[in-house]
Amino acid sequence: MLHVRVIAPEQRTERILQELTGDEAVTHLVVLPGAARSPSGDVLEFDVVREGASTVLERLRALGLDRDGAIVVERVDAALSASADRAARRVPGLGADAVVWQELEQQTGAEAELSASFLAFMTIAMIIAAVGVLLDQPILIVGSMVVGPEFGPLAALCVGVVLRRWRLVRRSALALGVGFPFAMVVTVLAVWLLTALDVVDRSMLLHERPLTAFIWRPDALSWVIGLLGGVAGMLSLTSAKTGTLVGVLISVTTIPAAANATVALAYGAREEAIGSALQLVINVAAIVVAGVLTLLVQRTVGRRSRQPG
Repeated sequence: MLHVRVIAPEQRTERILQELTGDEAVTHLVVLPGAARSPSGDVLEFDVVREGASTVLERLRALGLDRDGAIVVERVDAALSASADRAARRVPGLGADAVVWQELEQQTGAEAELSASFLAFMTIAMIIAAVGVLLDQPILIVGSMVVGPEFGPLAALCVGVVLRRWRLVRRSALALGVGFPFAMVVTVLAVWLLTALDVVDRSMLLHERPLTAFIWRPDALSWVIGLLGGVAGMLSLTSAKTGTLVGVLISVTTIPAAANATVALAYGAREEAIGSALQLVINVAAIVVAGVLTLLVQRTVGRRSRQPG
């Protein structure tokens, strides 16, 4: 269930009440006339079950409340209410499967910002992965996957494509297009510095590394894992089950592949650099394709479930 707070111009309050009181997904409706000061207007608060939230929020946006007032959405962790239970029973579908598209757009949009913290996390993750590659230590590879923030822009890219929010697509592409090269350049410098300090050397890259060789030797399973990771990642975001997202992050090798390519470039190992770059491209492409297809299926199923009869 979601809690929604609306600030509306006084002249639109009656129209909003008509929309809300006639919707079976809405409950706990409260009206506070003239309570808002910035922006000024009436305040309406209500709860809505996730299954019907997208439709309700879409109608509120159609009334221009996102421009002339405000629509604030919060998640409700617990609701002890017979009225809420009735609303959940009346609306078809399950809350765990429902996609609140407006929430998803806002959530992924925030993850697609090209910020200093995004660049910092990308760089830190890639350096950790680079050390893991040289030491042939899977634990460091896993750590870099968890630290890396690249799944946020990838998810935002998928959402932008499905919802045709091209500005979101451009922001996501910019974050990825700048984030990966920036982190790779800094990682090259870090590898050269560690080499000069005699902490690592080229022989570490050229030795057999059975535990991490999969990073630069892509095969058909690379596509399989990337596709499954994209599906699981989207389901995690859309169902609000973010606990499974960590598992998604450590199942795809975007950051490690980029790090391995960077180390190989730093030491002039051309074949390994090409293999790692191919692994990176495969993972990114598989995640985006799977993410877009997952969202399209969810959108189609959601529309059919809202149709009467």
